[in-house]
Amino acid sequence: MTNLIQEGSKVILYLGYNNLHVIKVKTNEVYQTKFGALKHNDLVGKEFGSKIMCTKGYIHALSVIPELWTLALPHRTQILYMADISLILLELDIKPGSVVIEAGTGSGSLSHSIIRSLRPNGHLYTFEFHELRSTLARNEFEEHGLSQFVTAQHRDVLEKGFEHENIADAVFLDLPAPWNAIEHVMKVLKKSGGRLCTFSPCIEQVQRTCQRLSTNGFEEISTVECLRRVHEFRYQHRSKINFTADQKQKAKIDTHSNKREPNDDDVDENDDEEKTPNKKRKNDSETTAKNQPRETESMLTAIGPLVMPGHTGYLTFAYLKQN
Repeated sequence: MTNLIQEGSKVILYLGYNNLHVIKVKTNEVYQTKFGALKHNDLVGKEFGSKIMCTKGYIHALSVIPELWTLALPHRTQILYMADISLILLELDIKPGSVVIEAGTGSGSLSHSIIRSLRPNGHLYTFEFHELRSTLARNEFEEHGLSQFVTAQHRDVLEKGFEHENIADAVFLDLPAPWNAIEHVMKVLKKSGGRLCTFSPCIEQVQRTCQRLSTNGFEEISTVECLRRVHEFRYQHRSKINFTADQKQKAKIDTHSNKREPNDDDVDENDDEEKTPNKKRKNDSETTAKNQPRETESMLTAIGPLVMPGHTGYLTFAYLKQN
């Protein structure tokens, strides 16, 4: 695959954080951005990742990789993001040479990451019950140069199954009723066994799926919910506590604790004269202490988000050991 942008290349334009756009390069076309007009002719022959000047600034022209495609793709369905995708690839043990079954394809977010993991000699069979979505996904795979690694089909796998038997190392299900596809999964997994992952937004779906998995002999059944939390690290400045002064005060109180407290009979005429200078000295010392600047100390702390990200769905993993 060439690293140069050509006529017909798919390019992801990076205009800033969370500001990505996908275009297909066409001769003499112009694309309007917040930095001004971008001429497609200025992209041809440049390397992916290059800085491209516009009339009011510049953008970066990036290649289609799974992480960027997940952020920039046109949403036809709810998609999976990298927090879930990375865990799915790990738990399903997808590696070069793996054969993977996916249902349904949706917007193709997960499909692109699976293909990158199983290249160069693996294969993905992805099924989608919605014909238009299946066609659009197939066209995108072709435009991105991935056709040799993926077969995209329009098919209702809940009713008709996967059309294959004993070929898959791993299966991923993103279906409204995944428990109804468990028997089909058992047929498509290799005779040596394999792993399964289902994605469900509701815990009731998870419960029914786990019951069906357990009934059909699946092992190592577990459910995970991925919630991403970004912590900010910053220094906090706090007043330093002087423990020495407190210890001296405590020692003074302990010294006089055994003495008899004075009463009205013990007070003589000279008490007011004797106590006045002592009170004045005490007040002066307190005023001086208040006027002195307090010592501060800095501490590096982690501050969590004020608002937790919303729930996306549950990932249920299981392993089937075939006879």
